Amino acid sequence: MESTATTTEEEQDFKSRFRLRRVLIPVLIGMLAAAWLLYRDLSKERFEVALDGKGDHAWVDSNNNRLADLSDAAEFVPVEAGTGGYRKMTTMEVLGTIDWTWTSTFWIMMAVLATALRDLGYIYRMRVLSDGHLSWQQSFNVTFLWEFASALTPSVVGGSGIAMFIIGREGLALGRATAIVLVTALMDELFYVIMVPLVFLFVGMDLLFPPQLDHAFWGMPIKSIFWIGYGFILAMVFFVSYSVFVRPRAFKFVLLKVFKLPFLKRLRPNVIKVGDDIATTSVELKGKPKRFWAKAFGSTCLSWGSRFLVINFIAAAFFNVGDHMLLYARQLIMWVILLISPTPGSSGVAEVAFSGFFQDLLPAVGYIGALAVIWRILSYYIYLFIGTIVLPRWLRNTRGRASLKELETP
Repeated sequence: MESTATTTEEEQDFKSRFRLRRVLIPVLIGMLAAAWLLYRDLSKERFEVALDGKGDHAWVDSNNNRLADLSDAAEFVPVEAGTGGYRKMTTMEVLGTIDWTWTSTFWIMMAVLATALRDLGYIYRMRVLSDGHLSWQQSFNVTFLWEFASALTPSVVGGSGIAMFIIGREGLALGRATAIVLVTALMDELFYVIMVPLVFLFVGMDLLFPPQLDHAFWGMPIKSIFWIGYGFILAMVFFVSYSVFVRPRAFKFVLLKVFKLPFLKRLRPNVIKVGDDIATTSVELKGKPKRFWAKAFGSTCLSWGSRFLVINFIAAAFFNVGDHMLLYARQLIMWVILLISPTPGSSGVAEVAFSGFFQDLLPAVGYIGALAVIWRILSYYIYLFIGTIVLPRWLRNTRGRASLKELETP
């Protein structure tokens, strides 16, 4: 009898270890991949401004865009040591030259806190928009997996499509998940639409668009890119508002027209159900009290307001910033560039944009590359690391909920 009990315990222990290993292996692989990407960025050689004026390279502006691309070797030529304005260094080497103080530690911790508040706002908003159907743990999973998906896809694509799958896998109907994603996008864009006129009012337009960035992105003036992006955001706000709150049936009609295409026709029955769910959810949303919308938009403001504070805090960690308001305002302009970036997580574009938008506002120009990496750690790499930890366990834990939903679907 005792032997049988011992055997059972050993079997349970073996099964438990086996399940743990199934989770740990993909987590370890994902963590190694994220660590390698971060190490690659830290080890990447780039040309930093020699603050003492005794560098060994000179900038030649080979592409005639008036913007020093510090990662492009074709932009710099070797000169006699001590006579150039730039040095070839890795980001890790630049970070090693920074004079770290307790003040630096304080402001970096404030940047981490701002990042945490950004995510807390997203988590709370997800719980509000789901009417409490998603628990705090589920809202946490949805938020970080959504950010993880966004980090792995081009910014112009975003993670919204994957977010519908994530929310649906948590047990919500696909139509309701779609409505939540649409309203989330509406809240984000509405914050931006409101903030931009305020920025123009308090900061003005003359200083918001650095002239050195003209034709640096896709050969277009920076103002043109901004206004195209802002117009797109306004159109999205109108479309989502109209689809969810005014004519959800019209949205369903458009979906059905799109899914008449031959290669999408087999999905048409599911699309009909999604359209019906959105119409049902629309009725619910239109009946929500003002307090509901105040909570949803308030958490959106907390998230985005905190998001744009991160760079201010990172900059304050290393030197005195002359105009924090202008530094904050320029981030709203830069965000449009990152929004339409064709690369995953805006990689490459983000670093060039960071240097171009802030080089005239930060006294120690030579630190810009290193500061950009710190910013990317808090705005990009952190979601790669957390996502690789959350994803395998989440897939296993939600398998039952996804299967149950499939059984309940007529």
